[in-house]
Amino acid sequence: MVPLFQSQENISGKISIEPVSGKKVEHNGIKVELLGQIEMYFDRNNFYDFTSLVRELDVPGEIYERKTYPFEFSTVEMPYETYNGVNVRLRYILKVTISRGYAGSIVEYQDFVVRNYGPPPSINNSIKMEVGIEDCLHIEFEYNKSKYHLKDVIIGKIYFLLVRIKIKNMDLEIRRRESTGSGANTHVETETLAKFELMDGAPVRGESIPIRLFLSPYELTPTYRNINNKFSVKYYLNLVLVDEEDRRYFKQQEITMFRLGETS
Repeated sequence: MVPLFQSQENISGKISIEPVSGKKVEHNGIKVELLGQIEMYFDRNNFYDFTSLVRELDVPGEIYERKTYPFEFSTVEMPYETYNGVNVRLRYILKVTISRGYAGSIVEYQDFVVRNYGPPPSINNSIKMEVGIEDCLHIEFEYNKSKYHLKDVIIGKIYFLLVRIKIKNMDLEIRRRESTGSGANTHVETETLAKFELMDGAPVRGESIPIRLFLSPYELTPTYRNINNKFSVKYYLNLVLVDEEDRRYFKQQEITMFRLGETS
């Protein structure tokens, strides 16, 4: 189990160091660091620290038997959530260093997870859009909201106003787009996380198709916008229509995802 925290919490614990029986550990000092790091997978071994705190645990000396050091980092500012993506990783770690000069330092790491919760947005407008191919197809679709929490339900409706091509089926997809880097070094990865069949068969003019898509089965994160100028994660609803000649028609709409506070 990996410890779970949120921003402004105290992070405390104990670190125990025990020499091998009959041996001693000579050191030039012991410290614990709390680090928030961003790692780009295409730029490996380069870590970008956005949070760095340190506590000195011991002055230079020798350890002959098991010794325990309590530590605490108070009300730690951890503005970003832990994230493991396609091209980027954001992690929080506790790093313990026993400095030993020429003998080589001993370093141990412990990861922990950060999740940040928030209230529902004060403004959450519905989405209403039209899509069409001139004189062939004209549909109108609406979703009840533009911002959804991770366990929410997408409710909507699709209206067929004009149908002159033979539609074979229609799907609604949830897509995640991860953008990393900047300028010429921007990397974009798009994943289809869910595919939901709305209709199988040809619709007729005036028909309406209801949408009810539960988000809880899918591994979603909140929307992340320009995290530390390193990466963004956005979500889209993608409406896909396929005609009898297997031509595909798309209409994509961005939605905002957020992590709802448990008391909200």
